[in-house]
Amino acid sequence: MKKLALALSAVAAISLPVSAQGDAEAGKNKSAVCAACHGVDGNSMIDMYPKLAGQHAAYVDKQLHDFKDAMASGGAKGRMDPIMIGMVAALTEQDMADLAAFYASQTQAPAPAAQAPDLGEKLYKGGDMSRGITACAACHGPNGVGMELAGFPMVSGQHANYIKIQLNKFRDGTRNNDLNGMMGDVAKKLSDQDIQALSVYISTLNQ
Repeated sequence: MKKLALALSAVAAISLPVSAQGDAEAGKNKSAVCAACHGVDGNSMIDMYPKLAGQHAAYVDKQLHDFKDAMASGGAKGRMDPIMIGMVAALTEQDMADLAAFYASQTQAPAPAAQAPDLGEKLYKGGDMSRGITACAACHGPNGVGMELAGFPMVSGQHANYIKIQLNKFRDGTRNNDLNGMMGDVAKKLSDQDIQALSVYISTLNQ
């Protein structure tokens, strides 16, 4: 697994964009419009929207760029989301970097206690070689903190419902801005039961 993670990191790093240097204090002021969905400190209280607190700055910055690419291309490129493409329309390169720096500087609030299915832990830590499913830990780490330089996001403590929504989108192809198509390749092999179990397990990783 360690060799696989290193190989994936090397490939993924090639795809990371070069971004402006972010200013967290400036990002705090610019984040006011984001607070309705993501919370004033990036800890969203609405489980269909992601927690951004503590997320890697490079990942947040990439997602903002991807939303903007989707807006400019009519969805042909980037990450299409009807709410977010409107929110990023006026953002400059510096705005995106500042917002990313602000959210990265915040502390994620603990997720509510939940009983994770054994299947979720099994898939996260070891995958399922019989179905060609790679362990999530290979990229996101045993504790779900990800690898910023490789572009793999922190997933620990994220809302289970948000994770479920995104895995379904990767599986059906409505989200395809993952680095080198890795998430799409994994998600298309997951059943509904797999996705539900993984979503709950990942949400418990910071408990």
